[in-house]
Amino acid sequence: MKLVKYRDAHGAVAVGRMDGDEVLPLNMSGRQYNTLFDILEADDPAEVADFLTESRSGLPIDKVALLAPIDQQEVWAAGVTYRRSQAARMEESEAAADCYDRVYSAPRPEIFFKATPHRVAGPNRPLRIRKDSQWNVPEPELALVLDSRLRLVGYTIGNDMSSREIEGENPLYLPQAKVYSDCCGLGPCIALPNSMPRSVAEIRIHMLIRRADEVVFTGQTDISHMARSFDELIEWLGRDNSFPAGVFFLTGTGIVPENTFTLATGDIVQITIDGIGTLLNPIEQS
Repeated sequence: MKLVKYRDAHGAVAVGRMDGDEVLPLNMSGRQYNTLFDILEADDPAEVADFLTESRSGLPIDKVALLAPIDQQEVWAAGVTYRRSQAARMEESEAAADCYDRVYSAPRPEIFFKATPHRVAGPNRPLRIRKDSQWNVPEPELALVLDSRLRLVGYTIGNDMSSREIEGENPLYLPQAKVYSDCCGLGPCIALPNSMPRSVAEIRIHMLIRRADEVVFTGQTDISHMARSFDELIEWLGRDNSFPAGVFFLTGTGIVPENTFTLATGDIVQITIDGIGTLLNPIEQS
């Protein structure tokens, strides 16, 4: 089952479930479930969503405006979880190369704050590159959807936009390289575990970037290339920390364009992950 947030014909924000090429609205009125987060907090989100589905007659998905499937959750991220990411970070900065080499195999992972909801863009909405950086890239990632108890209740697609120039200049600049307006893409839905491939390790991630109708980059990887498990990352995220509104947790990227590539205004970034779908975002400059 896949859950979505969308804007209805009257401009109101609604919650539904994707059923093929349709969105089935969920009846959220006068019940204990008022938001998507409320459903995710339930003991069995799929059962609740099924209960709230009052009609099997849906809205054509191309006639609704899908929104980022986030309410008040924070967005956090893990870095250097793939060998390709480790190599790319070491290439960015000779001074920080040893740090990235050691964190890849260290017991403690790199975990950092990524975004608040107002910095997140949903499907077909612009993501931004910083105007004070000449080297900017998308980072396609599987995002874990965790409830307030840090239970893994779903998955979505994340785009962890990053300024490699700023991070490469000094690793202490990581927050500026990662956190800014429209720095994170999420969507198009939250796929509950029952809709994901049986073997999580075989989930494939594919990214394609178009510029003026020409494909300028394509790459893919799969979760089996991760150096850390989801359980391990979640355990570290929750150490001495709490998330009363839940949290989206980006698990790192294994797809990094060559060092000569940088995003440009007008580019279209398309990320596809097995079991979830495709997240598409145009690129603009701040």
